[in-house]
Amino acid sequence: MHREVHQWHSPRLDKNMEVAVYGHYGFALLMFPTAAADYLEYERFHVIASIAPFINAGKVKVFSINSINNESWLNDSMHPRYKAIRHQQFNSYVAEEVVPFIHAHCSGQVSIITAGASFGALHSANTLFRRPDLIDGCIAMSGSYDLKDYTNGYWDDDVYFNSPIDYLPRLTDPHLLDLLRAKKHIHFVSGQGAHEKPSSAVDIGNILTEKGVPHEIDLWGADVRHDWPWWRKMLPHYLETRF
Repeated sequence: MHREVHQWHSPRLDKNMEVAVYGHYGFALLMFPTAAADYLEYERFHVIASIAPFINAGKVKVFSINSINNESWLNDSMHPRYKAIRHQQFNSYVAEEVVPFIHAHCSGQVSIITAGASFGALHSANTLFRRPDLIDGCIAMSGSYDLKDYTNGYWDDDVYFNSPIDYLPRLTDPHLLDLLRAKKHIHFVSGQGAHEKPSSAVDIGNILTEKGVPHEIDLWGADVRHDWPWWRKMLPHYLETRF
């Protein structure tokens, strides 16, 4: 498998940020880490190995980025307002630095599907819903789509506009809705076992149905836990059967 690691100093985050790239061709799969993890997390936990056949066949090219969750919502030493500011800076980094990097690396505009597990699922879905002009779909695994689950009671506009369960019901912009309604790959998958929250996927699905946005809610069994062995099954299943 072709593998590269790139890094640059992000002006929006004021720090070096790495991106691991796997593969040589195919649509771009932009992967967000879980919790406070880094750009190599999906490699360490063998998710990249689980989708290697699709990477090697040129079906998909993977871009796995760093998180800054430990500098925002997972940093209990920060005031919540500064956590929200940092979260917004990360959004700008993805939209204004990572997406252009993907297009440049692929020698032109390419379809980008976001993906992630746990906190990465929230980022993948939120990135799509906020910027459907840049992102073509998502594979969100075992996520909660309510940012308030991470804010310890703090609330402001930056929380609201990054919490899909809150802002999507009130989304009325016809341009954004038309872009979302044209998507073919909005997938939410969750187990129903230990530490999973399938109601989050159901709730976001109900909102999308009301908005006329096509999507898939896929609930796996009661034995499916919030853990890596299942994410190593979910992602290749979707790449094989939906793309």
